[in-house]
Order: sequence, then structure tokens, then C-alpha cells
Amino acid sequence: MAGVKLIVMYPRPKDVDAFEKLYQTEHVPMAVAKLPGKTKLVATKVIASPQGTPQYYRIAEVHFPSMEALQACAASPGGKETLGHAATISSGGPPVMLIAEEESFTF
Repeated sequence: MAGVKLIVMYPRPKDVDAFEKLYQTEHVPMAVAKLPGKTKLVATKVIASPQGTPQYYRIAEVHFPSMEALQACAASPGGKETLGHAATISSGGPPVMLIAEEESFTF
């Protein structure tokens, strides 16, 4: 089975500097410490779009070895706290959360 990941897409915040401070000093350390079973965290800052101002400012991908590991993480106290915190810091609207399977192709 392909690996799975939780994707969290944050809308453009009302105050970018305030969001970045919370994201870097609170949220990322919380995710690193409190998401059991994760294998990798990728934090992306969207800097441009050919269509104009990007709808999303940050996209986080939290990787897991299986759907069961992702579900166990989401049900854990640390998972619930971290997902709740994601919603709290997202001042541009609620973050969009997706669960996806990932396939990688190396060239």
C-alpha cells in the first residue's frame, strides 16, 4: 500500500507575520512533539501563483506509514490538540484538511 498523508492547507492569513510567529514557534514544535506515528512533516510556504494571489498560504503534509497509523494519530490526545491548534491559528478561515495516498516517481 502507498504511504498516506494528512494535508493541511491554510488560507492566506489576515496578518502574515502574526501567523508565521504562531506557526513557527508554537504549531510546528507541537506537531513534531505530539503527532505519534508520523514519519515526515513537510511544511510548504506558497509564494506565488500564475492566477494571482494564491488562495492558500501554507500547506503542511504529515506522512504516515499506513491509514491505521494516521487514524490512531488523529484519535490521540496529541493529534486532537494539534489539529485543534491548526484551526485556532488559521486567521484567514478554517484550514482545509485532506487525507491522501502518495505515490513517488524518481527520474
